[in-house]
Amino acid sequence: MYDIAKAAHVLSALRRTRPQTKTDLKNYVKVFLGIDVPDGNICPEHNSPMDYLWHAYSADFPKEKDSTVSRHTFDADFRKNADCIVWANRAGGKTELAAVATLLDCIFKLNCQVRILAGSGEQAGRMYQYLTSFLQHGYEEFLAGPIRKERCNFITGSSVEVLTQSLASVRGQHIQKLRCDEVELFDEDVFAAVKFTTHSTKNLVAAMEMISTIHRPFGLMQKVVSSAPQQETPVFKWCLWEVIEQCINRSCSQCPLWIDCRGKAKKAGGYLKIDDCITQMRRASRASWEAEMLCEKPMLDNVVFGDFDPAEYVKPIDYDPNLPLYRSLDFGFVNPFVCLWIQVDEDGLVRVIDEYVRSRATVDVHAGEIKSRTPCDEEEVAGTFCDPAGAGVNDVTGTSAVRELRAMGIAIRYRRSSILEGIELIRRAIRDGSGKNTLIISPRCVRLIEALQCYHYPDSAGSRELPLKDGVYDHPIDALRYFFINFKNPKKITDRRY
Repeated sequence: MYDIAKAAHVLSALRRTRPQTKTDLKNYVKVFLGIDVPDGNICPEHNSPMDYLWHAYSADFPKEKDSTVSRHTFDADFRKNADCIVWANRAGGKTELAAVATLLDCIFKLNCQVRILAGSGEQAGRMYQYLTSFLQHGYEEFLAGPIRKERCNFITGSSVEVLTQSLASVRGQHIQKLRCDEVELFDEDVFAAVKFTTHSTKNLVAAMEMISTIHRPFGLMQKVVSSAPQQETPVFKWCLWEVIEQCINRSCSQCPLWIDCRGKAKKAGGYLKIDDCITQMRRASRASWEAEMLCEKPMLDNVVFGDFDPAEYVKPIDYDPNLPLYRSLDFGFVNPFVCLWIQVDEDGLVRVIDEYVRSRATVDVHAGEIKSRTPCDEEEVAGTFCDPAGAGVNDVTGTSAVRELRAMGIAIRYRRSSILEGIELIRRAIRDGSGKNTLIISPRCVRLIEALQCYHYPDSAGSRELPLKDGVYDHPIDALRYFFINFKNPKKITDRRY
C-alpha cells in the first residue's frame, strides 16, 4: 500500500514537471496523455505533428544555450509573435494536438488566456472535449472550480473558453492564445475581427493558430497559406504519410496505396491504420483523396480554369526584343490596379512575362511604374489594352483613367465584350479542343498564377454562369481577358481621342 502511494506521489510530481526539450515533451505527452505524437517528416517538404506541438508549447520559454546565463539575456530572442498555420490531412490529429497544446498552456504557463474558435460549434466542441477528457484523467488537481460546458479555469490563473462563430463573441476579447480550427469554414468577417484579439503579456507571447485542411483552392485557408511568406508566419504541413502506421510485411505491388506511397509507409510511425486508409481511398474520388489526405491540391469542382496546372504553364521566360510587346490593364483603387506585359511568338504562344499589381495609388503613380518597367521604348509597344469602363468620366475629377493615361503618353485601346467571351478565349489558350496549350507565364507573375488557380464560381447554385467578383482573383484575370479580347479582335478596338 505504501509503495502504491509513493508511486502515485512520484507520478503526480512528474506530471507537474515542465518538459524542457522537445524530446521531454514527446515523452511527457506519451506517458501522461497516452498519445505517441509522430515526430518524423516523411515527405521532404513537410513537418511532423510534433514540430507544431513544440512550436506552440515552447514559444513562451527562453531558448537558453548556457544555463549560467540569465533568462533575461534571451528575452529579445524568444519574445516574438508565435502565430502559425497548421495544414494537415483529415484524421491527421490537428484538433487533438491543439487540445494538447491548450492543456500545456494552462498547466505550465501563468495567467494564460486561451480561446477556441472553430468553423462550426461542433468542431469547437470537439477540441474542448479532447481537453476535458485529458483533465478528467489525472489533471483534476490543476482545476480551479468545475469544468463547465464552454469554460474551465486553472489554479495557474489560466483559462480556456469556447467562442462562437459571431462578431459579438470575438469582439472585446484580449487573450494570449487563439486556436482557430477548420479555418476553411470560417465566416470571413469573423476571421477578420478575431485577428485583433491576441495580446502578449510580460511572460507570454501572443499566438493565433490557424488550423485546417484545404478543401477549396479559393477558400479562406488557401488565402491564409498563400499570404504566409509575406506575413512571415510558419506553416506546419503534414499529410497521410506523416501519421500512418508503419507498414510491415505487406506486398507493395499488391497495395492500392502504392500509387502514392512508393514506400513512404515503410518509414512511417503514426497511428492511422493502413487498412482504414485503403478503405477511405476506395470510397473517395481522386480529387477528394488528394485534397483531404495527401494535402496536394484542393478540389477543383468550382474553379473556372480547372485545366491550369502551374507545373505545365509556369516557366522562366524573359522579354524577347524580336517579338511585339503588349500590355493589358485592369483599373482599380481599393481593389488592385493590374498591368500585364505580354508577348506572342510566331507560333501563337502567348507569353506573360511580367505583372504589376498595386492598390490605393493614383493613375499617375501607375503610369510611372508601367513606363519604368516596360523593357522597350513607349512607341515600340504594339498595344496597351484596358477595361472599357476606364473610359467613363469620373463625376468628381471630370476626366477618366483612359484619358489620364493617354495624356501621360500611354496609348490605350479597348473593345467591349462579355465576360464569358474572354473566359472562353483564356480557356482555349490553356487547352484547346485538340489538347494543345498556347499560354506560358513567368514565375514573376505570382498574383496572376494564383488567380488562375483560384478564380471560381459562386457557391450558390443559381449563379454559376458568371465567376465570382471577389476583388482579389478577378482583377488579374480581367487584365488577361482584355488582352485576349483585343488581340483576337484587332479591327474592333476603340481608339478614341478626346
